[in-house]
Amino acid sequence: MKKIFLTIAAAALFSVSVFAADGGKKATENTVNISYSVQQAFSADFAEATNVIWSADKNCQKADFVIDGVKKTAFYTPAGDYLGLTQYVDYKAIPAKSQKLIADQYKGYEAKSVIVFQAYVSVDSAIEPTTYFVDLKNTDHEVLVRVTNSGNIEFFKQVK
Repeated sequence: MKKIFLTIAAAALFSVSVFAADGGKKATENTVNISYSVQQAFSADFAEATNVIWSADKNCQKADFVIDGVKKTAFYTPAGDYLGLTQYVDYKAIPAKSQKLIADQYKGYEAKSVIVFQAYVSVDSAIEPTTYFVDLKNTDHEVLVRVTNSGNIEFFKQVK
């Protein structure tokens, strides 16, 4: 029964895409193909979103948008599963323990920006629900560190 339903659904989607074809026009380089399921999920999750800009790669589709005056980014799998949300936050938002560790381990560095990632743990319960990424810069280097739920910091990436 499940196979029959999937076959019918695939056939229906194929016929809709044939009727929705643009007459053979070539897509421009700026065109992003976002799956219908992702668009529907996003509309349900963030009905009040404005200024939505989509981008995608083979593993992830994301929407940059504004809601309640705050810029955010939502991430989805191509199948439409919600992965999580990011937004810029103030350095003071990270735990005080982490701020102290950063001050001790990265003397001479200044925090340029902080992004908080709020993961949807129902997709993968092994990932932490909230993770901060802090961009640290001094005169010669720029690094990205990850702040874990426990307040510990881990080197994440050399930026410069």
